[in-house]
Order: sequence, then C-alpha cells, then structure tokens
Amino acid sequence: MFLYIVLLIIGFVLLIKGADFFVDGASVTAQNFKVPKMLIGLTIVAFGTSAPEFAISLKALAVHNTDMVLGNVIGSNILNILLILGIAAVICPIKIKENTVRKELPLVMLISSLLVVLFLDVKLAGSAINEITRADAFVILLFFVIFVYYLVTLATQKKENKEKEEKPPYGLVKSLFFVLFGLAGIIIGSNLVVENASNIASTIGLSERVISLTIIAFGTSLPELVTTIASSKKKEQDLLLGNIIGSNIFNICVVLGIPVAIFGTITPESFQSIDLILLIGSSILLFIFSCTSKVISRLEGIAMLLIFFLYYTLVFVL
Repeated sequence: MFLYIVLLIIGFVLLIKGADFFVDGASVTAQNFKVPKMLIGLTIVAFGTSAPEFAISLKALAVHNTDMVLGNVIGSNILNILLILGIAAVICPIKIKENTVRKELPLVMLISSLLVVLFLDVKLAGSAINEITRADAFVILLFFVIFVYYLVTLATQKKENKEKEEKPPYGLVKSLFFVLFGLAGIIIGSNLVVENASNIASTIGLSERVISLTIIAFGTSLPELVTTIASSKKKEQDLLLGNIIGSNIFNICVVLGIPVAIFGTITPESFQSIDLILLIGSSILLFIFSCTSKVISRLEGIAMLLIFFLYYTLVFVL
C-alpha cells in the first residue's frame, strides 16, 4: 500500500513537471515559427495544463478503466470552478469582462450540458444502458472545432494591437527537446498514476469513481491550481479565468472526446446523479455570479468552497 502511494506521488510529479516542460517547449517552438503569442496562450498553454488529464484518459481507456476517464473529467471540471476559482476569489475578487459573460461562459455551460445529455441514454432515450459512443465523441469534437474557430478569431482581433515581437528565449532545437522531454514525463507519469490509483482503490475497497473524482482529479488539476493562485496574487484576471474556462472545455472535448473517438464506446458504471448535477451546476453558478455584478466577490468565493466541500462529503457517502 505504501509503495502504491509513493509511486502515485511520483506519477503526479512526472505529470506536472512534464506538462511544464511541454508548455514551455511548445510555446517557444511556436515563437520560433512566428505564431502569434495570443494564439499560443489560448491553445498550447490551455492544452498543456490539461495534458495530465488527457494522458490519464488515454491510458485508462487503453486498459478499460471507464470510470477513471469520466471521473477524471467530471472531477477536474467541478474542482476547477468550485475549489480553484473559489480560492482565487477569496484571495482577490475576480473581475469578469463582458465578452467572457456573453461568449465564453455560455460555451462552457453548453459543452457541459452536452456531455450530460449524451450521458443519460437510459432516461432520455429509453436505452438499456448509458453509453458515450464514438458518434457522441465526434459531436463533442465538433463543438471543440467551434471553440478553436473562436480562439483563432479572437487571436486575429488581438493581433491588430500587437506589441513589439519578442525574441524567443532559446532556439528551436532546445525547444523541441523540451517538448519531447515533457511528453515523456507525461506518458510515464500517467502510467504510474492510473496503475497505482487502481491498486489503491482495490486495496482499500474504494470505487474507481471515488478515486478518480478525488485523488486523480485533484492531482491533475494542480497545474491549474498553481497557475490560478499565482495569477490571483498578481491580479492577472484574464489569465486566471481564461485558464479555467479553456481547461474545462479542453477536458470535455479533448480529454474525453479524443480517447473515445479512438477506442470506441464507453459505458459509465458507478456515477451518481449528483456528479452530473454538480458538473452543470458549477458552470451555471459561475455564470450567475459573473452576470450579477461582473465580479466574483470573496463572499461568492466562500459559497463556492462550501458547495465544493459539501459535494465531496457526499462523494464518499453515496
């Protein structure tokens, strides 16, 4: 048991440091090829912070751990909003831009709702079991294409106000080495996390749903947590909120959509209605708080944290 825990921690360290190297290397590689910095931030960095979840989903589906895939995505998205944004708002109230309220937050709600609708085959379509099929995955990926189109449009608009072009901090060869080194860390780390989380679940009698909603979701969300707390202290509101919005969309569309498109239909086994309610409810709550005063206050941050702790109490009870 002790060995499983040590290997799990080593896996998380490799995942997080691998994601750091991947993001740095990919960003500088893009700079060497003169890709606009705005587009780098909205795509490469967002994918980089979701790389641990993506690697775990691929590994988990490859060994048929369906619940670990869904728990990873659902748990990370709930944690990103209720815990990470809640902590950030308590540190410093978060100002919300009009464009975020009108376009980006509705897109998060829409994609979260889409996942829940695709999840509920028994209740909505009268099927014998709930499934997320390869066709469902392609629908999810279609929404991701729409999101990417929005990012490209946004980057094009921002490019008009671009400042002096920055020189890359190092050359192409070194940046490509960082990309490969980071990917190696992500792959090895994901293997260690999936295998040892499953072993821990079996040893202490917890379901993969509980392990993935708690240990794995928290571990893979550490990059977002660190980035958000640092951004909140520096009052970099756009980076803070953009990181969470981008990460949540990547989690559903890429972390879930691509593995299912590759490996085929998955059948959720042990998920509860409360998990799906919180997935949609957290994004709706964020939208409501953002609409009321264009600021997520400290009091609202505390409310988000209380809901988070209440939900995770129920995860262990249900």
